[in-house]
Amino acid sequence: MLVQADLGSLLVDYYLHQADHHLLPSAEHDALLKQALMAFTLHAAARPRNEHLAWTIGLQDPRVNLFLSGDNEDCIVTGRLFTENVRAADRNVFFSELMPSRAAEKRRSVVNFDGTDLFRAAEAFYADSEQRTARYFNLGEEHFAMLLAQPDCDEAWLRGLQPADLKVLAATETLTRIEQRLYRWHCGCKQSRILAALAPAARADLADLFGDGEVIHVQCPRCAAAHTITREAMEAWLAGSAPPL
Repeated sequence: MLVQADLGSLLVDYYLHQADHHLLPSAEHDALLKQALMAFTLHAAARPRNEHLAWTIGLQDPRVNLFLSGDNEDCIVTGRLFTENVRAADRNVFFSELMPSRAAEKRRSVVNFDGTDLFRAAEAFYADSEQRTARYFNLGEEHFAMLLAQPDCDEAWLRGLQPADLKVLAATETLTRIEQRLYRWHCGCKQSRILAALAPAARADLADLFGDGEVIHVQCPRCAAAHTITREAMEAWLAGSAPPL
């Protein structure tokens, strides 16, 4: 199965999000998150429509965690990176979570990989967790592709395929479109969801959460968007008088 994507508009939304929330990762970290987003979006596009997915990729050098999340029902993806309090490990680790529907139980898999090429990391995930071969390709000018093995695939041919071969695949193979999807960058985080996430800590010790101040600044754990939470809003939420989710 060939999944092809022009992800230029998705990257525009990604960089607008970075600018809106004054997120300034280093060039190295930005390149890693961008490549992870590309690999994840192609992966999501190869999955059924009713699935919700997430990847957490822990790198050791540089020591950073990358988080990607997707909702195939609405065709949305988002992500962020973590650079503080990242746990040291012997090897890079790749966590995948899959929830077939909103009410289903999550399925989780974990694999290790080497290096910082996140296309190769995704291929390692497919080989070790999915038990099938996947190849990722950067075709230039924000065009990317993934070729995924199906039953009776010629694995040797797939493993030996080069980007130049992929560009002329239509001339040597019969390609029939299964469907077309439009993915966009979107998290959906808002103040009420941040209040709900903070509520357990606030109930345990509101004074400790806010200290001597009346305001705290928090980042969304999914997209790193900045949110300002006031003590008054938190107290109203705990009292049940805040707007519902």
